[in-house]
Amino acid sequence: MVDEAADDGREEFRPLPPSIARLTAVKHLVLYGSNLVRIPPEIGAMTSLEEFSPYTSYRLHWFPYEITRCRKLTRSTVSTRALFGNYKLRPPFPRLQPSLESVADLDLANLDPRRWGATAVHKCSVCDREIEQNALHQVWISLRVATDVLPLLVSACSPVCVAALPSGARDHIPSPHKGGKIEQPASDRD
Repeated sequence: MVDEAADDGREEFRPLPPSIARLTAVKHLVLYGSNLVRIPPEIGAMTSLEEFSPYTSYRLHWFPYEITRCRKLTRSTVSTRALFGNYKLRPPFPRLQPSLESVADLDLANLDPRRWGATAVHKCSVCDREIEQNALHQVWISLRVATDVLPLLVSACSPVCVAALPSGARDHIPSPHKGGKIEQPASDRD
């Protein structure tokens, strides 16, 4: 899904740790020009977050669905041309893995992010229940988060949780999808 190799001469990739969940008093998260390729789902625990600024972080092509839990988030500055499915360039969404009805044979704490988008999946993005030995259904959805429409990766525990997702943003794919070759709606901005 994501190439994490820093073979283009940029500094070594360093991820944001899951411990960002403890930053519950942070109001403005500035990641200007970062070399990040993903944001951990634990960003959803940053309950005081009002402004999110990963502008010019051109390797960030998507965000975890859990960012929608930041209820106070009202302002964002994102380099939208770098995002999957943006309305101008329409870069395709990577194809996600088939849904699994059981994750008993999958080490959810040690995932290959190139295949699963995350290094670990512990809880359902939608209902927040432990995934443990349950199913894993990953889908993409584009939603307005603060002032930008963001492509969001959902890691759900069931088809019921996938069905509970809202409709996609205007000028974007209207329902959750698995990525790959998908016809994106025409934009009235073209």
